[in-house]
Amino acid sequence: MTNEQKKKSNVTYRDIARFAWHYCRRRKKSGFGALALIMAAVAADSIVPIYTGRIVDALVNGAAGDRAAMETAFAAFGMFLLLAMSYHILRAAAVYLWNWFAVRNLYDIVTESLHKVQRFSSDWHANAFAGGTVRKITRAMWSFDVFEDTFFFGLIPAALVMICITGVLFATLPLVGWFVLTMALLYCGVSIWLAVAVLSPRFRVSAEADTKVGATLADIMTGIPTVKSFGTEQREDEVFAGVARHWKKKAYRSWQISQTADLARSLLRITMMAGMMALTIWLWWTGQATPGDLTMVITSFFLIGGYLRDIGQHISNLQKSMSEMEDAVEFWLREDEVRDAADAKPFVPATLDRGAITFDHVRFAYKGQDTAIYDDFTLRIAPGEKVALVGHSGSGKSTLVKLIQRLYDVQGGQVLIDGQNIAAVTQESLRRAIALVPQEPILFHRSLAANIAYGRPDATPDEIIAAAKKAYAHEFIEALPHGYDTMVGERGVKLSGGERQRVAIARAILADAPILILDEATSSLDSVSEHYIQMALDSLMEGRTTITIAHRLATIRHASRILVFDKGRIAEEGPHDDLVQRAGSLYRELYEMQALGYETSRKEAAE
Repeated sequence: MTNEQKKKSNVTYRDIARFAWHYCRRRKKSGFGALALIMAAVAADSIVPIYTGRIVDALVNGAAGDRAAMETAFAAFGMFLLLAMSYHILRAAAVYLWNWFAVRNLYDIVTESLHKVQRFSSDWHANAFAGGTVRKITRAMWSFDVFEDTFFFGLIPAALVMICITGVLFATLPLVGWFVLTMALLYCGVSIWLAVAVLSPRFRVSAEADTKVGATLADIMTGIPTVKSFGTEQREDEVFAGVARHWKKKAYRSWQISQTADLARSLLRITMMAGMMALTIWLWWTGQATPGDLTMVITSFFLIGGYLRDIGQHISNLQKSMSEMEDAVEFWLREDEVRDAADAKPFVPATLDRGAITFDHVRFAYKGQDTAIYDDFTLRIAPGEKVALVGHSGSGKSTLVKLIQRLYDVQGGQVLIDGQNIAAVTQESLRRAIALVPQEPILFHRSLAANIAYGRPDATPDEIIAAAKKAYAHEFIEALPHGYDTMVGERGVKLSGGERQRVAIARAILADAPILILDEATSSLDSVSEHYIQMALDSLMEGRTTITIAHRLATIRHASRILVFDKGRIAEEGPHDDLVQRAGSLYRELYEMQALGYETSRKEAAE
């Protein structure tokens, strides 16, 4: 069993019931009102066979021209029409009310699922396919629609019809009533067993394969530029075809088994019909039933048979929908590792000298790792200080930035910003006080203006333009056909790397956060783009506490303090000139390795 399957097995039927009630109880009045209307409609439908039988008895017992027989027949016929019209009117009213109830539940599920998933940890998102997550949420929304409709339009009416008709048959033909009750219970028992024991595992596997199809497709679509650059369209076709073949195999198997289960239920219904008619004919032969009774039994079978025919499908649909809802139920049940405290307050940056960061005897280890990255780690960064972090991969420099953003919680000590313990403030307010310019910025498929104003959606057009000018982005934006209204494409694919970087810097400038984190924003750019972006960064860093994760040491010469990390501790610190002059220092070793590699590359290029 895979890890994913193990996770799924932890979602119980009780969890699914709690999930459904969590949303349905918000509109109990409309939900129960619709239920009352549909039950009234079904009750009217269940009485119809009585009057079809009375019509036949009136005609059989009377003769041509018998006025009394005609009046009796028409009275029964009038009730038949009244019941039929009542059924359709009541059912229509129930559906109108139910639609109002159901669509709001679906809205709540999809919006609240996104709300929950967005707040899962960075680790969770790093280990989850974005396309798969989207598929799980949207599939669960529509599966919940099937789930609640199955109860409302299928199972509850079917149960009520069986109760009503069985009661009528017990009152008129007890032997037939007992037979119908026995067959109905047998039919429901077999249907439930088929759904739970036979169909459920197949539907679950099919749902997992469906998620994999969506995840793989999204992964390929996201990586289209790489696919085209390597000319690997055929290879990706084959990768996707393999995933789709797996889904096809699992889906075909579940569909075929579902059809076999449906055939078994059909045979049970035919047995019920044959038994009901045979018993009634025998009762007529013995003088215990009338032709009207036979008509009532036949009408009752067609009515109850229709509901029973569907009840098997309803149970299958119910089981399938529950299997497909499990992912959303798991999201709903999940409590993430990083949560706001019950009494968390908004983070309020200091009025003066804001941007002070303190690590106070911090201990931190990643989940599943026995060795701590930090153990009794202490550091203070002064307001407005320009600090650079360097060190080998895994030395702890990226962890420092993640802890400042509170992407993880520390296991000991505390992290303070402006004297406030970040574990005691809301995550969203904390992160609004920190601007991040990553090495590869991600833009939304929205206008350039919306992307720049992402951190301050209430910014005016003039403020957006001013930020773009400071980031040296205004000129290229104005040259675009639609200027600031230009849509940038998925992840900003319509812009060059340098243009995306300048938009990200403009976004950070407009956000005006007191703390700035730079993940070597110029490391993968051409010299012209790097020149403009370095000027934009100089403007951005002014008056802000800045932390730069340095990949190229040449870009941090002017940092006020460089922190050299080694195995989760600060091995060395100081300005560039001091560190590079220390004989045998780790920083000097790193610097010389990069400088030597750079000079060698220049020499090889010249040759």
